[in-house]
Amino acid sequence: MKKRADYIQSIEIKALWEGGRHIKWQLQPDVNILSGINGVGKSTIINHSIRGLNLIDTGELKPGEVTKGVSISLFPEDATSIKFDVIRSFDRPLLHGDLLEKLADSRVKTELDWQVYRLQKRYLDYQVNIGNKIIELLTSGDADDQMKAAEVSAPKKMFQDMMDDLLQDTHKKIDRKSNEIQFVQGDTTLTPYQLSSGEKQMLVILLTVLVEDGEKYALIMDEPEISLHIDWQQKLISLIRQLNPNAQIILSTHSPALVMDGWMGNVTEVEEISE
Repeated sequence: MKKRADYIQSIEIKALWEGGRHIKWQLQPDVNILSGINGVGKSTIINHSIRGLNLIDTGELKPGEVTKGVSISLFPEDATSIKFDVIRSFDRPLLHGDLLEKLADSRVKTELDWQVYRLQKRYLDYQVNIGNKIIELLTSGDADDQMKAAEVSAPKKMFQDMMDDLLQDTHKKIDRKSNEIQFVQGDTTLTPYQLSSGEKQMLVILLTVLVEDGEKYALIMDEPEISLHIDWQQKLISLIRQLNPNAQIILSTHSPALVMDGWMGNVTEVEEISE
């Protein structure tokens, strides 16, 4: 039986490049920010880490075992799996012809669109789950359970409030009457695919955090500040932590704005973990 980890303790990468550096990164359970100038290897470290996590997820790699140069340690140490999400921030055209042909929604044209498209189903599943929890609590006959029922939907409202606040300058609001993610701007209804790249990016990040429903898991992002206004960069980590305090954030960046809101102590330079 698989035992799920609370967080990743360390990531070790042997020979990051052929004949190159050895990486050993000790992680904190809450926020981990890998910093450095372009070309120093931040994205390479993140991508190697994701590859190692994918091997654990498929059962091909045991935690702590080195395969393809990657070793990952989990907490607790006897855990055999970990839940994780990967968010790609670059809004490039979607080039996979076979994938485009299979999609029923012709509005999906970029990589961020594709992430939004997949999140729509997860959001619907999330709403069904919290709906079932509320019904179970309300019908239990316990007065305390009835009070807890109101708390179940609190994260969803928090997410909606966050999106409204972020989009207030363009007078967009999330449509709270819709089961799907869509927005209103005056009398016009907008699909998430009609948002700007930065708006879609914030939607993808916060919606990914929401649908994990408060569970302990790792959220991995490579330069999430791409396309984000500097004010949004400053708020990003705090918004994620508010929405799910149990998420372990692992990200790379070269933006000082991302750490301005009290996260300087969580920054690791690539040179510090290189041998």
